[in-house]
Parts: sequence; C-alpha cells; structure tokens
Amino acid sequence: MSSTMTYRVEFVERTGLELLEGGRGTARYRMPLAGNENHVGVMYMGAFTVLAEATAAIPGISILDTARFYPIIKDIAVSFHKMAASDVFAEFALDEPTLEGILADLERKGSATYLAEFPMHDAGGGVVATGKVTVKLLSHGWQKD
Repeated sequence: MSSTMTYRVEFVERTGLELLEGGRGTARYRMPLAGNENHVGVMYMGAFTVLAEATAAIPGISILDTARFYPIIKDIAVSFHKMAASDVFAEFALDEPTLEGILADLERKGSATYLAEFPMHDAGGGVVATGKVTVKLLSHGWQKD
C-alpha cells in the first residue's frame, strides 16, 4: 500500500523519460532519442543510465509506503552492446513472491535489497544495452548496525 507521495528528480524529467506502463512491481519505459543524442547522433550513455535506474527502481517503489520507506540505488552498470539511433525501451518486473519478501524484510529489519537485470531495446526490437541495478529500500529510521 503505497502512499501518494512521488519522487521527483528534475534531471530525469529533463530527459523526457516516459513511463509507458507501471503497476504493482512492474515498469516499462521509453527514453526518447530526441534531446538525448551524443556528438555522433546516437543515444548518449547517460540516457541509458537514467533509463536503467528508473526501470529498476519503480517496481520496488510501487509497493512502498513512502511515508515510511525510500529507495536508493546501491550500484548500477550499463553494458553497451550497440549504438541506438532511435528511442530506447526497457521493462522490468518483480514477481509477487519477491515483492512479498521485500515487504517482509522492510518490516522485519527496515531494509530490503533486490537486483534488477534487463535488456534495453531500440525501436526495432534489437538489444542495444543491458542494465544491472541493485536497488535498496530503507525505512526513514533505518540505521546501519
């Protein structure tokens, strides 16, 4: 049961990142090429990183009571496979048993961690990159032992 509070990051908003589908434990995004091109006219690597971060984090955030918990990115890696001269798409989902385990960890110890690994596709469906992101969810009162 998540609250209505949302996390806004103006930097991310400036990229034009678009949530195409979101729900309990799932996210599908589009990163537009327009405005995110590098010096040779293809997707800038930083845009892939923003896409990977959002795609990984939103499935966990979707189950949070944000008055009690918040997300952080523990680490992120984007493996680049080929240049993308189009919009880029990514999706990731956490299954229900994983979501229940995350919620149990949050209640029991005030923190939970999950790993998101997923491909990123160009408009033609070709894999252009792979995201690997470790997401940590913490209670507002969490303190490291």
